[in-house]
Amino acid sequence: MSVPRPAAVIVLAAGEGTRMKSKTPKVLHEISGRALVDHMLTAARALGPERLIVVIGHAREQVEGHLSAVSPDARLVVQEKRNGTGHAVRTVLEAVGPIDGTVLVTYGDTPLLRAETLRGLLERHAEDGNAVTVLTAVVPDPAGYGRIVRDDAGAVLEIVEEKDATPEQRAIAEMNSGVYAFDGALLARALRRVGAANAQGEEYLTDVLAILREDGHRVGAHVAADHVEVEGVNDRVQLSFARRVLNDRILRDHMRAGVTVVDPATTWIDVDVTMEPDAVVHPGTQLKGVTRVGAGAEVGPHSTLTDTVVGEEAVVRNTVGEGAEIGPGATVGPFAYLRPGTVLGRKGKIGAYVETKNATIGEGSKVPHLTYVGDATIGEGSNIGAASVFVNYDGVSKHRTVVGDHVRVGSDTMLVAPVTIGDGAYTAAGSVITNDVPPGAMAVARGRQRNIEGWVVRRRAGSSSAEAAERAAADRDDPGDGVRADGGAPR
Repeated sequence: MSVPRPAAVIVLAAGEGTRMKSKTPKVLHEISGRALVDHMLTAARALGPERLIVVIGHAREQVEGHLSAVSPDARLVVQEKRNGTGHAVRTVLEAVGPIDGTVLVTYGDTPLLRAETLRGLLERHAEDGNAVTVLTAVVPDPAGYGRIVRDDAGAVLEIVEEKDATPEQRAIAEMNSGVYAFDGALLARALRRVGAANAQGEEYLTDVLAILREDGHRVGAHVAADHVEVEGVNDRVQLSFARRVLNDRILRDHMRAGVTVVDPATTWIDVDVTMEPDAVVHPGTQLKGVTRVGAGAEVGPHSTLTDTVVGEEAVVRNTVGEGAEIGPGATVGPFAYLRPGTVLGRKGKIGAYVETKNATIGEGSKVPHLTYVGDATIGEGSNIGAASVFVNYDGVSKHRTVVGDHVRVGSDTMLVAPVTIGDGAYTAAGSVITNDVPPGAMAVARGRQRNIEGWVVRRRAGSSSAEAAERAAADRDDPGDGVRADGGAPR
């Protein structure tokens, strides 16, 4: 049977998360390029809900600001007093009114929960005609979890918390995930009867299951295929575990799609990164944000690219790239830093110890080594000599340098912006270029060399340099007869 769209998905994200020991709200901690709550919202959206609702509370301003920016389709409901999960859902119904149809309740700290698993829960809920269906999992060690107690027919009798469980119930390995599919109308009526007569003085959503069963309604369960999916994140250890699991999933998907990941253990790829078949990722590489890697390109080892495009057959070694674009067949690195606004053309080169920013480097042009290129446009087929600097900042404003096609910039050249180097021009090594250079011209801007004979011997007498100079002078004054002492030919 086809699964109807849920009338609403309610994501509970109001908790404080004290075990994280962080100024950042728990649900905003990031793994694989998204906040924890964003992973859950992505899974929820895949179900096509009529309404997407997030309950917020702790650090309301931070969470609200984040969700308003990245999830404007979500309705935010504030739980002013955080009085339990049942109270949170009741707060939603009081804010938005009755919800007819299936209501899915889940959490903002379960980033591993897949849309496929939630869809399976909805299918079971619809097929069995349940008033509520709980998502469960069979875990190797159920300690600390609520246990699912079933009758002989498999229907759920109750959920027993560990502190209240008998020894026989504690032996049950099936645990409650806290994720539910409810009949919306029955949920609303049952919530009005949930009390807070418990040790915590809170309204628990689990009490709704008991109420519905007492009223003669069917309570069912759907077992998740992988218990890891339902594990929440409550501290930094669990955050690290979730990051590893999610990263492994991402890597497997890419490898099955034709990407080579040489060492998955040291490779980290965000969920929104895309790669084409025959791309190769070498060890120690991180691909973040919306980075795209073209077919046949190689990235790494030890490269970190954020929001960067790598063209087909390009090679990027030991490089940090942020908001950059690397053209097809280009080479970058090792030890290059591509800052935002860098565009390297087809078959271009950015070499060792080169930093670029807001720079467009044309097809086939090369910046091989030890150079800074900032706020610049370089044409096609040009070469920038070693240790050159595009001097773009005067202490107040940034200025742009334009280098034409097939230009040769000599080593150790300072290009003081704003300045333009015409097509086919050259600059002499060691020059400080402050004026435009016409096409085809050679620009020389350096002091004339002057040699002061005998300076070292006079001013550094007794030094090893002076001694070497004196020996050289003696050899120059007495070159000998050109015959070696051993009778051999001169060398």
